[in-house]
Amino acid sequence: MIDVLPVRRALLSVYDKSGLVRFARALAERGVELVSSGSTAAALREAGLDAISVSDVTGFPEMLEGRVKTLHPRIHAGILADKHKPEHLEALRAHDIAPFDLIVSGLYPFREAVASGAAFEDVIEQIDIGGPALIRAAAKNFESVGVVVSPDWYEEVAAEIDRLGGLSPETRLRLARLAFEHVAGYDEAIAGWFGRQDRTDEELPQRLAAVLVRRAELRYGENPHQRAALYDDEDGPGPLGGAEVLQGKEMSFNNWMDTQAARAVAGLFDEPVAVIVKHHNPCGVAARETLAEAYGKALEGDPISAYGGIVAFNQEVDRDAAEAMAGVFTEVVVAPAFSTAALETFGRKANLRVVQAPLPHQGGLDVRPIDGGALVQDMDGIVETPSDMKVVTSAQPTPVQWEDLLFAWKVASRVKSNAIVLASGLATVGVGAGQMNRLTSVDVAVRQAGDKARGSSLASDAFFPFRDGVDRAIEAGVAAVIQPGGSVRDDEVVAAAEERGIPMVFTGRRHFRH
Repeated sequence: MIDVLPVRRALLSVYDKSGLVRFARALAERGVELVSSGSTAAALREAGLDAISVSDVTGFPEMLEGRVKTLHPRIHAGILADKHKPEHLEALRAHDIAPFDLIVSGLYPFREAVASGAAFEDVIEQIDIGGPALIRAAAKNFESVGVVVSPDWYEEVAAEIDRLGGLSPETRLRLARLAFEHVAGYDEAIAGWFGRQDRTDEELPQRLAAVLVRRAELRYGENPHQRAALYDDEDGPGPLGGAEVLQGKEMSFNNWMDTQAARAVAGLFDEPVAVIVKHHNPCGVAARETLAEAYGKALEGDPISAYGGIVAFNQEVDRDAAEAMAGVFTEVVVAPAFSTAALETFGRKANLRVVQAPLPHQGGLDVRPIDGGALVQDMDGIVETPSDMKVVTSAQPTPVQWEDLLFAWKVASRVKSNAIVLASGLATVGVGAGQMNRLTSVDVAVRQAGDKARGSSLASDAFFPFRDGVDRAIEAGVAAVIQPGGSVRDDEVVAAAEERGIPMVFTGRRHFRH
């Protein structure tokens, strides 16, 4: 490999002109010959820089509305020639082709066109052909050519040329890696878009790929001995819909995980709701006329677990809601918006992480990595309404019980299975999560609820396999039950409710959450 590659001739062809003129001027001042095409050449000349046209190099005009510019042997031979091989250099001399030492190329804004909702034919026009060919050629031949695909690298490349008189092997290798990653991500975005055009809603994609770009190193993962980082989906708005951390300490791995869980529960409700999450499970959820009242009732559901928890709201947080949280140590508060007064209140706690993030969109795909692959499914959405459900007992839920049953049913859908949720007055009073059997989940929920279990409504994310869970709940004072149904012992389970005169509702749909 060439130790330090002198840069004498560069080809510049970019869509994004950010920093272009400054970088090109730095190259020109170091005696680098500039070759360029189309709008890039126009921008350089407008800035007073000499730029040889690609057409002058190839002896062939740009054609097909600019679709064909750099796709020519006089360009690609100059990029792909291995400067270590005399036969390559002799071939260049025989055809009067000058080699390139640096390729600066940026691609058409395909992702931006898709995100803007552009028409099909306009998106097609933003699929770059010549750019990826230039980048791949230069990256393949990194021993003899440097390649820059982002304005982020202009300053560092110019500084190294200044310092060393060229590009080091280490820099060329790193730039080549970045170039291949850049093109790979670009191609994945195009393939994904074509897949969406060619796929019906009834089928999952044949090929699924996400380009994740490291956004930040995290101090550690779930535990201190695990490395961790936060990644952005290059084709999306970013983590948690483009969340912005407005104040507080650095978000940890567990903070991000639990904030996602809390935000997901908050997004299920239209009325003002407060959600408190601990270790990925909601420990307190309540709906009220104001967020401050909702937080107070959510806290009552499990004040012990709320310590060091994550709080999510589904509406703009005002001063009253912020002040309601003042007496409890909280790691993160997340909401779609915060008033100025709320931020001033939170500002008194410098370590409290305040995260502004939109409510999650329902739908999409749920992708879970496993060893050597992944499992993919539709996201679990809440679509059941009373009209979808069936009361299977003689006793009918009262209007108040219906409200609590539906409230508990939504919360249960976001609790780790086996999930049991007790609710009273549109607030959780007991949650049993992640137990290996449903009876234990009932025991956990009613023990947490204590006297508040009396008169409460119970939601179970899946059917009761035996009547013992319902019997135990009724003994604790539960007054209404909602569950999917579907057990071979449904008759026995319904009989348990019938014998005690409490209503039971079948939803016909379960909400396992592993």
